[in-house]
Amino acid sequence: MTQPIRVVVANRPQLMRELVIEAITEQPDIEVVGEIKNEDEILDGVEGTHPDVLIIALGESSQRSSLCDILLRRYPEMKILALAPERNCGIYYWGSFEIHETSAEASEAGILSTLRHKNQPVGG
Repeated sequence: MTQPIRVVVANRPQLMRELVIEAITEQPDIEVVGEIKNEDEILDGVEGTHPDVLIIALGESSQRSSLCDILLRRYPEMKILALAPERNCGIYYWGSFEIHETSAEASEAGILSTLRHKNQPVGG
């Protein structure tokens, strides 16, 4: 049997948190591992529970909050679902990394140059 999806609900207001928790606790493959009532406690709550998914409120502007950026950098394996039920929308965030490449000269000088200039192309 696979491990359940671990979820922390930090949405506001309280009624929304309760409705989200009620909706997902009935699912056999999802486990609510925490509820965070105060937005200021989200970082500590995530640190203490290490959820697979964090559910939060989506801001009025629908732009990704700086809190999402902080959390996804710190916990790149976690995903964030931001909900705005009053606007009938939600946004799902996850982190990823990009792989870059450039040519490197296959010589002693090329190797040393590449090592010393980590993010810059060699000879360019």
